[in-house]
Amino acid sequence: MSASPSSMRCWVDFNSKNYLSHGKLVCLPPRMGSSMLSYHSRADFLKLNSLTSLSSFQHRNGKLKLQSKPIAPSRKLHQTCALVIRCDHPQNADLPRYYSKKEKKPFPVPIVELRRAARERFKKSRGQPKKPVPPPKNGLIVKSLVPLAYDVFNGRITLINNLKKLLKVVKVHACRYCNEIHVGPIGHPFKSCRGHRASIRKGLHQWTYATVEDVFVPVDSYHLYDRLGKRIRHDERFSIPRLPAVVELCIQAGVDVPEFPTKRRRKPIIRIGKSEFVDADESELPDPVPEPPLKPILTEIPDTEIVAPRDQEETIQLAEETLEAWEQMRRGAKKLMRMYPVRVCGYCPEVHVGPSGHKAQNCGAHKHQQRNGQHGWQSAVLDDLIPPRYVWHVPDVNGPPLQRELRSFYGQAPAVVEICVQAGADVPDQYKPTMRLDIGIPTSLREAEMVV
Repeated sequence: MSASPSSMRCWVDFNSKNYLSHGKLVCLPPRMGSSMLSYHSRADFLKLNSLTSLSSFQHRNGKLKLQSKPIAPSRKLHQTCALVIRCDHPQNADLPRYYSKKEKKPFPVPIVELRRAARERFKKSRGQPKKPVPPPKNGLIVKSLVPLAYDVFNGRITLINNLKKLLKVVKVHACRYCNEIHVGPIGHPFKSCRGHRASIRKGLHQWTYATVEDVFVPVDSYHLYDRLGKRIRHDERFSIPRLPAVVELCIQAGVDVPEFPTKRRRKPIIRIGKSEFVDADESELPDPVPEPPLKPILTEIPDTEIVAPRDQEETIQLAEETLEAWEQMRRGAKKLMRMYPVRVCGYCPEVHVGPSGHKAQNCGAHKHQQRNGQHGWQSAVLDDLIPPRYVWHVPDVNGPPLQRELRSFYGQAPAVVEICVQAGADVPDQYKPTMRLDIGIPTSLREAEMVV
């Protein structure tokens, strides 16, 4: 297809990584039915380029389509080309919302959508023969996810060991009365404390030294010997061991830990009812032979054996390795959660790794008396299993400290990411929107009042 140069068409798309700051422009063939922008000459194209610059507007993660008046075609014919500019991450994003303890967590998928999807599945399965239940619902493990489970398990150990070393060179402060922490030479001056007698201190924090548990929040859950067995009763809550929820997820996905044995079936279960089943006969199978672990399992380094990095180069290398372990653990855990269900209480942070939550009545959240201490189980998201623990981003560690009046100009990032960035690692692209790196911070309050 060919057309005149005056009828060339282009559109701007901000849903890809190729953005103006990268200096990459992609030409694609035109599509029928899309809103296009016609330009007549190179001067008109430069005007379009100035309109789509960073300083002209604040873009969002969407597609922008422009349209102008058509221009009469000329005699010369050229091939039509479309100009596409893409960006996966928005320029700036809102800071994570703070949920009150009196407020129930929102469902990952609304109840209306779940019911609509259930009705669609029922209509499609009507009159169709029943299909065999795939793993892990039939009692077997997904063999393709076993290496990923080992990577998540070792990534967690690597993250903890590296954080212990980085805390000796990067200062991290924790409030004595609430769960807020701050990464920087001194604590921030914001009045955001909600701890004991915060009104007397007018919301000011009382800072002390932080530990690894303050940065990487431990989330424990009950260990299940049989993933498909009966639910844990209230009187069994003290007899069943508890361990980190990420470790329990990896054990159910195929990681063998001698301290926490689990039942491994070699044949699918036989369903005799909606919630009843029996194990298949495995007597004709040969006795299971203990196999070595698929990958070597790492162990945590004791606090007495932790050695700080010797120089700046080793610190930067350690920070990059820590950031890689953080991303590897979160990315792998998200894939495991798609196959192995994880539940979270809608009122408290309690997490349970399994198809259904336990029956222990130990929920102490808002109005737990009306529920007799029972948890309100719902599907968990990644942040429930691995809390990111957002902290304020310090633009310049060696510069002036954060000012209370300029709070709206600062960004936030997960504590692990902020520690690695201050140690010398590069900022990942997915955390740049909330860190607000492209916002100019005023030098004084008078200059901040002049900002429109």
